[in-house]
Amino acid sequence: MNILLIQPKMTKRPMDTELKTRMAPPLALLTLIGLTPEEHQATMVNENVEEIDFSSPADLVGITVTLDVLPRACRIAERFRERGVPVVAGGIHVTCSPEQCLPYFDALCVGAAERVWARMIRDASRRALEKVYCDMEDFRGEEIASPRYDAIDKRRYLYTNVVTTSRGCPNCCDFCYNSCRNRTYVRRPIAAVLRDIQALGTRHVLFIDDNFIGSPAYTRELLAAISGLGLKWSAAVTAGILRYPDLLDQMAATGCQSLFIGFESINDAALRGVHKHNHAEQYAELAEALHSRGIMINASMVFGLDGDGAGVFADTLAWLEENRIETLTSHILTPYPGTALYCRMEADGRIVHRDLSRYNTAQVVFKPRDMTAEQLSQGYLWMYRQFYSFRSILRRMPAQKKQRASYLLFNLLYRKFGKFTAALARVIPLRTLGRLAARISYRIR
Repeated sequence: MNILLIQPKMTKRPMDTELKTRMAPPLALLTLIGLTPEEHQATMVNENVEEIDFSSPADLVGITVTLDVLPRACRIAERFRERGVPVVAGGIHVTCSPEQCLPYFDALCVGAAERVWARMIRDASRRALEKVYCDMEDFRGEEIASPRYDAIDKRRYLYTNVVTTSRGCPNCCDFCYNSCRNRTYVRRPIAAVLRDIQALGTRHVLFIDDNFIGSPAYTRELLAAISGLGLKWSAAVTAGILRYPDLLDQMAATGCQSLFIGFESINDAALRGVHKHNHAEQYAELAEALHSRGIMINASMVFGLDGDGAGVFADTLAWLEENRIETLTSHILTPYPGTALYCRMEADGRIVHRDLSRYNTAQVVFKPRDMTAEQLSQGYLWMYRQFYSFRSILRRMPAQKKQRASYLLFNLLYRKFGKFTAALARVIPLRTLGRLAARISYRIR
């Protein structure tokens, strides 16, 4: 069978450029390529970097679905199904809200694909697809398959050096997909992680787990295993990392350059309202703990939580600047279908938009409690403009000189002048730009 695996085009947010759409290849599809039996031919098409050939001789189409791309995924599926080509779908949104997706595809993969993908291919070849494939009971980290890194066209992406050490998160914050049913948290064998790092052939690694410290004991073992490899790496963690100073020391010693941290809000009451177990009064201490170890911070902030008034934007900006937070990823609170937050807002009649293409954390799709939708939307945009202004960039300049090159590259060339860099990428391959950035930032090739 000829199998076409498709990543639908993402919906860009106001601050995004083409760099965002080409940041990294879709690991889910690369994993499916590796899981495809040898007698079949699987080809990946990422619509963010290339057009879909709807006349291609496909016998089966597989689409990976996040919430905001579901409308586009449905249109893609319709085009192929009109030709009589069966279309199956999987991914985070399919797993968390299968009932919403079921009408648009011939079959769904709910949860991990490792145990079911070969069976879906076999059933499709027999024209005997079932509607739902789900085999998650007792799924183990040992079963997580490695992506086919050799199938990546490295010229098309800024970074191809992405590795996972786990799936899921042990926390269940109300607004996160990890509060949905059908979600699990499993860790990969450390030997498998090391093989993936070796396969990449680089010393610059991005760990893209939902929560790199979901099991601190496991993280300690992993860091001990990569000690001595000379890596420069980044990851995403919770604010709970402050409870483990020994782990912070180990991170710094093994080459951690930056951490994406879900602060989410500087309002403790708002955090408690979504079962986010952070303590805003400890944020400054956390920032100091990281900065003193030479680790930069990418702060994730969510606006529009119950308890957020119109003054939250100025207050948050002041805190970010006071603590020299290097980069910001900002979101408008978005109730993803299937999450605890969505169920609560739906019951309260607060969902005001059903167009899923708007669910990209940059648009207001619900009725805020403590400000107007207009105040939330405009405040979100104001935050980005102010945070990446020249004034703020200078105020937040890292105290450690060795960090300033990577800091300025991100703040200026990726965010403030991202359109210029994206235009430059039409002439210079993205992979070349990514390697140049790594060399300037970390002195590695």
